[in-house]
Amino acid sequence: MTEDSTTFGVYVHWPFCAQKCPYCDFNSHVRHKGWDEARFLFAYKREIDWLADRIGSRSATSVFFGGGTPSLMQPSTVAGILDHIAKRWSIARDAEITLEANPGSVEASRFRGFRDAGVNRVSIGVQSLRDDELRKLGRIHSVEEAKAAIAIARSTFERFSFDLIYARPGQSADEWRRELAEALALAGDHLSLYQLTIEPDTPYAALQAAGKLIVPDDYDASALYEITEETTARHGLQAYEVSNYARPGQESQHNLLYWRYGEYAGVGPGAHGRIIAGGCREATIIERNPEAWLARVENDGHGIIELATLSDGEQADELLLMGLRLSEGVDLARLALLGGVRPSPVVLEDLTRLGLLERLTPARRTTDVNWRRNELDEISACLGPGLSPATPYNSVSRIRVTPKGRLVLNAVVAKISDSFEQTDRMDNLKVAG
Repeated sequence: MTEDSTTFGVYVHWPFCAQKCPYCDFNSHVRHKGWDEARFLFAYKREIDWLADRIGSRSATSVFFGGGTPSLMQPSTVAGILDHIAKRWSIARDAEITLEANPGSVEASRFRGFRDAGVNRVSIGVQSLRDDELRKLGRIHSVEEAKAAIAIARSTFERFSFDLIYARPGQSADEWRRELAEALALAGDHLSLYQLTIEPDTPYAALQAAGKLIVPDDYDASALYEITEETTARHGLQAYEVSNYARPGQESQHNLLYWRYGEYAGVGPGAHGRIIAGGCREATIIERNPEAWLARVENDGHGIIELATLSDGEQADELLLMGLRLSEGVDLARLALLGGVRPSPVVLEDLTRLGLLERLTPARRTTDVNWRRNELDEISACLGPGLSPATPYNSVSRIRVTPKGRLVLNAVVAKISDSFEQTDRMDNLKVAG
């Protein structure tokens, strides 16, 4: 049985923010006059109905409220959406239900309301523990408010996480080391640490083009990344994905569902989904503008503007792109079963010799929980204890990128994808079974 047949998630996108940050390219909108929340709730329910009619019964193992700023919603709206998900599908008893929050919108009573609505995990967008850096990032909360929000989350929910952005303009290694140490002292069992990227069509992109914004170059960003890996590891948080760190067992289950290429329904303005209908995996893209989405749902029952059946090759590419973000890597048998392809052993060997890729076996996958390793050590290219780097790829069950490979992940994915060879599906089925 494949992982995508045993997990199902629901992503709910709330599109509104109090202010648009200059680095952000997410689907977020500012509405100073507010919004008709009851009307939006009705539309969310109607879109859930349409999706449920299309894919049939499911049990949600995770629900994620993202944005935008979902903590701007009333707890009753969150409760209404969750109740409708449970009505049309079901929500597993141990499901992870996460809501993103910004520190400026956090109050103890509001968090208690979200908890009572069914939320059991929050993710807080702290972004920096320096007030001057928060202002540069366009954030409207202070460090004091961020710390207060973390304290409220800790006392309200069993699980919480928060985000930081590093590799910011002018940030030195020593400054990041100090800030990260402060963050780890505040953290629970999970932390998300993102390198600043300049996205097209954002104010930051315009500033960079004008020479008014200079971010660390690849060499300096790599040094900050090394500090991130080493410091989190010393505090017991392991890198289970490119930008996410957790104690064993505390990984974000919803994010793992994405990266393991499971099935999830996207609901709300700008949401994407990967659903399985009639035995086919479909990609859904929903109208981004909140008011246009609302009109579409009220007229048609959904806001989907693109629904496409994914080919075997497209599924293989997506599985590879998502799976190589994970420390557990990509299961080659599943890749072959889902996409009918396998990577060229020659290309995999070349990437291994370059120190960008590793071979994995089930034994190593369970015992080697730390993604960090000495790239100068020959062991870093081995399958596991007692297996040499020369072990052929036809006996390898999984592959993953090395820490060095993570820095050029897109190039590694493209190289492997371009090398795909067709393989026999019946043989793949026997191997997977």
